[in-house]
Amino acid sequence: MAEIDLSQLGPVFDCYRDKKGILIPLLQDIQEKFGFVPSGAVERITREFGIPSVDIYGVLTFYAQFYLTPRGKHTMRVCQGTACYIMGGREILEQLKTALGVSVGDTTPDGMVTLETVACLGCCGMAPVINIDDKLYGKSSIAKSKCLLEECRCKE
Repeated sequence: MAEIDLSQLGPVFDCYRDKKGILIPLLQDIQEKFGFVPSGAVERITREFGIPSVDIYGVLTFYAQFYLTPRGKHTMRVCQGTACYIMGGREILEQLKTALGVSVGDTTPDGMVTLETVACLGCCGMAPVINIDDKLYGKSSIAKSKCLLEECRCKE
């Protein structure tokens, strides 16, 4: 993984000096800059704002919007809601885990794809559904998921 340049945090921190209730928006801005919240950023927040690291990690681990590790260039989410699961979502997920060589929540070693599950995408009539970079693919199958994965990799 490339070294993170934490000097980029200076201007971000300047926006929050002498303000209250800053932690979540500050973490959102840091994540927007780096794609995740590096541990070094947590240490800097503690030093600069006096917020204990345990409180910062409490927020980071409570809210699903925050990531503590780098994310892939693409995010593949496989719906595991009841309709999708019954219609083959579980098998699609297992196939993608094998094809990518990762577990759910992990990113491929080349940094291209992060694999996740979601409880429901709200489109049960299209089950099973795969979500790639916020685009939905309904009526999916193992064969279709293989094609989608190849398309995702070929975009680069």
